[in-house]
Amino acid sequence: MGLSNHASTNSTHTGGKDNAKNDMTQGLLDAMPRPTLVIEPSGKLGLANKAARKMFGEAIQGRHYITVLRQPVLLDAVEKAMSERESVQARYLTTEAQRDVTLLAHCAPIEPDGGILVVFEDHTALEEAGQIRRDFVANVSHELKTPLTALIGFVETLQGAARDDPDSRQRFLGIMHKEAGRMNRLVGDLLSLSRVEANERVRPTTMIDLSAIARAAVSSLAPLAGENDVSVTSDGLESPCMIPADPDQLAQVVTNLMENAIKYSGKGTSVSVSLRREDDHPMTRGPAAILTVADTGEGIDALHIPRLTERFYRVDSHRSRELGGTGLGLAIVKHIVNRHRGRLKIESKPGQGSRFSVILPAAP
Repeated sequence: MGLSNHASTNSTHTGGKDNAKNDMTQGLLDAMPRPTLVIEPSGKLGLANKAARKMFGEAIQGRHYITVLRQPVLLDAVEKAMSERESVQARYLTTEAQRDVTLLAHCAPIEPDGGILVVFEDHTALEEAGQIRRDFVANVSHELKTPLTALIGFVETLQGAARDDPDSRQRFLGIMHKEAGRMNRLVGDLLSLSRVEANERVRPTTMIDLSAIARAAVSSLAPLAGENDVSVTSDGLESPCMIPADPDQLAQVVTNLMENAIKYSGKGTSVSVSLRREDDHPMTRGPAAILTVADTGEGIDALHIPRLTERFYRVDSHRSRELGGTGLGLAIVKHIVNRHRGRLKIESKPGQGSRFSVILPAAP
């Protein structure tokens, strides 16, 4: 009787230790931000932290890992980790809030009991960055290849059939000059974008007068407006508006927005440039300078607006190239505005024109 009582007491004591140990292990796993699973030697899922249960469902513990993980590449990695007792990595693809997510699963053997620990690391940002780089290289190659092909073709023509034809030679040289200028603008915009991105984390501190920069841009673009039969008006540019900014970059923002409005709004339209100050703006959580460039052109469909600041994105590719656009202007504007801790707001409806507002922190 005494032995029985002693054994029962000892068993209870040991079970309590095991439960406490499991509770501590579960607590440690739950504290980990990355989804983590423990696969037992039998192949069943043992412990799973909160992040893993959120990803795979609450009722995954006790199920065989094949019915939960499912993707062949990951299943092969788990099997290899089990049989060869070495760490293995595999990609795991899923979706989250209608967004494709790429995870890297680290499968490592647990010694000495023979289980497998699977930890999922989110690599979505890296995958997207890689895709952005690939798209960027492809776009740059395409944008440069078109004028280069034209230049090579015209050079060959001038060396051959049009060598002694002054009219053709003059016409071809004009087209070559236009294509060379297009390449020059593209290279210039690429260099500008690179410089802006390199300094995007460095916030400007020099105080400048935004109204003076806007007046200079209006004056310098008056000839372009005249050529395109576009009337330009301004409002609020007479009073000083001091903000911490890079003057060259802010001049580029105003010039890019005005050039777009003048070139794309069409003949017989109008463009307005306005500047006002607000002492307490929700987007800057304090004083703000709001520069708005608006036009009375044909407007932009709502489906294009979220993508307008993407590199090389064009609403009308043919028209943009004909007018000398590189597809990088609004991307440059976005990065400059980001560097100044500001916001770019785009409002447009087909047939009602467009409004581009730059909201920047202002001096108190």
